[in-house]
Amino acid sequence: MQRVNNSRALKCPHGGLMRTMLYPLLIITLLTVAIFSSKIFYPHLIFITNINNTTSHNHIVLPNSLYRQISDMQMEVGFLLEQLHNNHSESKAVAIFSYRVLRIAMSLDKLADSLSGLYSNPPAGINETSSVDEDLSAPEESEDEEGLMSKKVFSSSELHNYTSPKPNRLIGKKNFLGVEAVNPSIGLACARMASNVDGFMSYNVHGMCPDDWDMAQKLIASGCEPLPRRRCFSKTPARYGKPLPINSSLWSQPSDADILWNRYKCKRYSCLVSSKTMDRRGFFKCADCFNLSKRGWDTPTNESISAEFTIDEVLALKPGEIRIGLDFSPTTGTFAAMMRERNVTIASATLNLGAPFSEVIALRGLLPLYVSINSRLPFFDNTLDIVHSTMFLDGWINMELLQFVLFDWDRVLRPKGLLWVDRFFCKKDDMKLYLDEFTRLGYRKLLWRVAPKNDKLQDELFFSAVLEKPARG
Repeated sequence: MQRVNNSRALKCPHGGLMRTMLYPLLIITLLTVAIFSSKIFYPHLIFITNINNTTSHNHIVLPNSLYRQISDMQMEVGFLLEQLHNNHSESKAVAIFSYRVLRIAMSLDKLADSLSGLYSNPPAGINETSSVDEDLSAPEESEDEEGLMSKKVFSSSELHNYTSPKPNRLIGKKNFLGVEAVNPSIGLACARMASNVDGFMSYNVHGMCPDDWDMAQKLIASGCEPLPRRRCFSKTPARYGKPLPINSSLWSQPSDADILWNRYKCKRYSCLVSSKTMDRRGFFKCADCFNLSKRGWDTPTNESISAEFTIDEVLALKPGEIRIGLDFSPTTGTFAAMMRERNVTIASATLNLGAPFSEVIALRGLLPLYVSINSRLPFFDNTLDIVHSTMFLDGWINMELLQFVLFDWDRVLRPKGLLWVDRFFCKKDDMKLYLDEFTRLGYRKLLWRVAPKNDKLQDELFFSAVLEKPARG
């Protein structure tokens, strides 16, 4: 099948007629891809044929290149669907659409040719692998496609090595999870930031990793999560000392020597707590996060002016029942430290918002969980006694995103577990919209308070609540 290069000559003045002609073509293409995919990905990576009623067998061993071809075709189909749903599609878009269909057809021809030569003799040993060469070169792109494809095609060879399927060492034998090959994952949004991900994956294998945690965090915060793993060694502080005992580490200021300061604005711990550097510290959301002397949550509050509950007030709702939980906040672990003193284990989920949040949590002898708000929590269903969040969810969050977050918190909370929404704030006009989202969970209200947020804007409110998850059939 020869490649056609006259895509620019295709014109279609009527969008409706275009879609009428192209929908059947797209359906045929999808069916063809589905048939090939089912034959390749269905749980038979090795086919055994009986010859002359003997015990000799021929094996087909599918190489990684076939998986990659199928993946490329699936991506092409996705681009075609984007074109169909674009209300502003014109003749240029139609030309690109037709060219993509042609590319899929060419890929199917190539795939059929590859399948025709895969019969081989029985493996000489259990470690034999396919000898079919893999083409790791980037696909050719037309001039019209460069703008669209350049952001969605990876070029890093190490990224290709990472994402390619990893068959079990014993070909055809399923592992304890019941699968014959592992497909490492990266986040869907990584495809929209291909050049940045390629930069993240450019390093010397078995060498020292670049000091680029800030690049990785930008990718994570933008939805490229999970990131691909890397085969390099992370840097450590040159003069790292041994950790303090747990009975003293909770409230002790960490040593400067135990933190890599290269990528932070502050270069020593005193800078993080000094009032003189408040506008130059590089972090936000909690001005006193690194001042370990300011505990909070342990002093009585005035309900008329404060939306804050005390830890003892909340724990008294479930005496002896709160043992493990999650704090999803911009934090250095103070909430977790206070709960630790009350024999409750808390994982602190946060990001390094311009300062060493995660490092300080760990140096205090607590558990830092490094995930963004976009991520599904790495806990099993119905396992946590409490989920607490403060200063993370507030009036900036999209309503639909808030629903996904709340339902994931609901997933990990056990029946009768507690959701502690701590000082959620938004504009007065928006408060009812947000309260409705919390009410829709159907939780029992144990504590509930709305109070004014006293700042220079004077048009915002605080909302705090402790809610009990119901047992559902």
